[in-house]
Amino acid sequence: MLKKSKSLLPALLFASLVGVNCVAQPAPPATIETIQLDPNAPVTPFPHFWEKMFGSGRAILALRDSYRRDLETVRGITGFEYIRFHGIFDDDMGVYEEDAKGNPVYNFSYVDQVYDCLLARHVRPFVELGFMPKKLAANPVLHPFWYRPSPSPPKDYAKWDGLIAAFARHLVERYGLEEVSQWYFEVWNEPNIDFWAGEPKQSTYFELYDHTVRALKAVSPRLRVGGPSTAQAAWVDAFIRHVTDANVPADFVSTHVYANDSVKDVFGAGDPLPRDQMVCRAVKKVHEQIKASAKPSLPLIWSEYNASYKNEPEVTDAAFMAPWLADTIDQCDGLVDVMSYWSFSDVFDEQGVVRQPFYGGFGLIAEGGIPKPAYNAFQLLHKLGNQRVRVASQSALVTKREDGSWAIALWDLAPLGATGSRGQPKHFVVRLPAGSRNARVFASRVDEKNGNVLLAYETMGSPRYPTESQLRTLTQAAQLSPAERLDVKDGSVALEVSSPGLVLLEIR
Repeated sequence: MLKKSKSLLPALLFASLVGVNCVAQPAPPATIETIQLDPNAPVTPFPHFWEKMFGSGRAILALRDSYRRDLETVRGITGFEYIRFHGIFDDDMGVYEEDAKGNPVYNFSYVDQVYDCLLARHVRPFVELGFMPKKLAANPVLHPFWYRPSPSPPKDYAKWDGLIAAFARHLVERYGLEEVSQWYFEVWNEPNIDFWAGEPKQSTYFELYDHTVRALKAVSPRLRVGGPSTAQAAWVDAFIRHVTDANVPADFVSTHVYANDSVKDVFGAGDPLPRDQMVCRAVKKVHEQIKASAKPSLPLIWSEYNASYKNEPEVTDAAFMAPWLADTIDQCDGLVDVMSYWSFSDVFDEQGVVRQPFYGGFGLIAEGGIPKPAYNAFQLLHKLGNQRVRVASQSALVTKREDGSWAIALWDLAPLGATGSRGQPKHFVVRLPAGSRNARVFASRVDEKNGNVLLAYETMGSPRYPTESQLRTLTQAAQLSPAERLDVKDGSVALEVSSPGLVLLEIR
């Protein structure tokens, strides 16, 4: 502000000397987006594909009380059905050992505790099969994650096949085939990057996939399995060609992308894409690859995505996430069956033990059980209806609920850095259907000042280790404000959406 004032001083002095009457010019009029609600407009199904599944760290974390509390909290606002995590075969799960003669020894005690925990909370596993038990690894290479998983291929495929078969048989015996046939089994995680040490990467991954699928299907053909679970939306076309040519089953396709992945990595070439375009451009690419393949009806499960794969507090901890999520859902609608946000909680240790509540973690809930703006965004977007009405606006999702009421998401997705007073709000006018004189209209908000705990955290002095009392204060500050009732004038409601910000409009 000081620099701006100094730069204006010479011009102001000159104007006063020559007698010019310096009157502040009015700001240009704001653009108003008008949305007409037509009860007779065609509708399309709007399944809540963005909240059916969430990701979460690694398997052993599910034994922690904080993980379980966060799981229950997120399920309470989304009703999500599946959860995915790494490391069901990592050494800390104790699944695989070998005796003195090199014979496999299995122990599914921790596996049972993890899956019992999920099923007791009405969440089913999306089973990522990995990583390699170190006693079964072909080489000693370790991934740089803090918990050091093994990305190695197996030293003996007969032993890997035996592990997969024993694991699947155990699950069926414990939970029943009717239950386990409703789970998903995904072969490995991101084999196109450093999570897989086979060389050449693609052909050795396909070998792993073939062995794994055949071992699972030998237990029961009803077990659902797929891949390639790649980073950067890679290999899907090659994967489908492989399973077709090799006559190997695939019940779904899975892959990943993050909004700050590079165009080169995802598309091979092209101009840079902004953070609000990358995810759904990648989804569209893979959707089109499936449709053009020999298996055009394969379901597409996007088993990881987020606005950032880095620790960027100004992204994943901030109000930016609310309009980014709404915009992503809008663009990806109709292109994907399931999208799994990575992740539901900051009970997470890929970079080591969490050192403070807000560090740019991927979760909806920060360390200490504090809801972030992204959590509140999911809470609002959950209230959208299951039928969509298409409108011209690129900042609106118009939906109808089963009871006939309307639920509308409106957003202003400011570029990063253009927040607060520097981002211009958007203005909307929503025209209600004829005969809606008695309609009640409510607005709920997530923006810099609403549903954003960071303000309270900063006011508190940003404590690295909040006390129990401070955690209670922060959790309360994170809550959504009560919905405000808007005035209906001449059959319309007018409202402003802050930048960045998300508003859920409910018309009852």
